[in-house]
Parts: sequence; C-alpha cells; structure tokens
Amino acid sequence: MIDRFQSAMSSLQQFSRAQEVSANNLANMNTPGYKKDSLFYRQLEEEMGGDGVNPEIMQNLSMQAGSFEETGNTFDLAINGEGFFEVEYEDEAMLSRNGQFTLDGEGFLRDQNGAYVNGANGRIHLPQFHQMAEEKNEPPRVDISPDGSIRLNDELVDQVKLMSVDDHTQLERRANSYLVTGEGQQAEEDSLSEIQQGFFEAGNVDPLTEMTEMMTNMRLFESQQRALRTTDEMLGRVTTELGQF
Repeated sequence: MIDRFQSAMSSLQQFSRAQEVSANNLANMNTPGYKKDSLFYRQLEEEMGGDGVNPEIMQNLSMQAGSFEETGNTFDLAINGEGFFEVEYEDEAMLSRNGQFTLDGEGFLRDQNGAYVNGANGRIHLPQFHQMAEEKNEPPRVDISPDGSIRLNDELVDQVKLMSVDDHTQLERRANSYLVTGEGQQAEEDSLSEIQQGFFEAGNVDPLTEMTEMMTNMRLFESQQRALRTTDEMLGRVTTELGQF
C-alpha cells in the first residue's frame, strides 16, 4: 500500500516538472536562438537491496535548428551547425545562439542584452567602423565570412569566435537564455560550424507540441491524484477495520 503512495508521489513530481519545462519553452518561443528543453526517462537498476528498476528523469537540450529569419541587417548572424557564440555577460563567458547583434557607440559588438560578443582576441571592437562612417558620410562595407572573419572594406579586422561542446546534456541555463558548461566540461573552438550574415536563428519551440504535451501532462497528473485519493481511502478503511479488533 505504501508503495502505491510512493509511486503516485513520484509521478506527480515528474509531471509537475514536465509542466515547468513546457511552460518555460513557451515563454521563450520568441527568443532568437533559444533551444528548447525536453525530458526523458532512464531506467536504472537497483544497486542495493532490490531487483527492480528506478526511473530517473533527465533533462536534455534540443539542438534541433530553428528557422533562419532573413533581416539583411549587417550584424545579424546565424549559425549553421551546433556551435555557439561566446558572449561576455556580467564579466562571465557564456554561450549563446542568439545572433541579433548591434554595434554600440564605442564600436563594441553586443547582443540584445548588452553582452559583449567575443572574437579571436577578446571583445569584438570595431571603432574604425564609426570613424570611416564619419569621414566618408557613409558606413563602410562589412563582410562576415562563414568562418567568422570580419572585413571592413575588404580589410580583415577580427573574427567571430564560435565554440562547441561535446555533451549538450551537461549545459546549464543562465539568465537571458545563456548557457554555460557544466562541471568537468569545457567548451572548445568550433571549426565546423559556419556563420550566415544577414540572418538570425529563431527559437526551435513548436507551440502546438508544447501545448499538447501540457494538456497530456495535466490529464496524467489528475489521474495520479485520483489514484492517490483512492489509495488513501482504502488505507483509511483498513485502519478503521483493524481498530475494531
């Protein structure tokens, strides 16, 4: 009887967590470069005192590509591949797929949250862009190659740094949909992914799928609640009847 309580409580916790994941995905469906979370279950053998299995809930980052939205903006960048931009947010290096960048008044390349975008030599700094624009009354031509090389009027000035990680399941989320590597994991420079200028990657959340999963989880949650109430009523009757002897 107690096993039924434990099973029902475990299921309720799992469905609650699944709802939280789907809700967070929906909240970020319009965030450029957002990668949705999904849950899966792994069966583990009991190591001590049992011959059954325990389900372990696991959270996984979906690296399925989002659609590329063309903007024509010079500093909007999308990544073909599984690489990440390296940005500096609150003095910490983080990973991001959000490639909607702008050049600030000092010539630093930043994302929508104000984080600096890192290049081959640290923060990408292009003060000559503004200088050329003032001198010639028009901005210089900016070409960003698939390998990240940045050229102003054909002059190489920097290179956007792309990073990769071996195990996406170890990535941890931070504020503004940034990601950091987990303990014992280190990001390395990515030479396989390519950059596409004038585009940004939309989030890979399918709202219809998330809504369907939320409704399914809610029905399953309610069924476990009913099972828990039934078990509680049965236990109450057993206790009452035993008390009569």
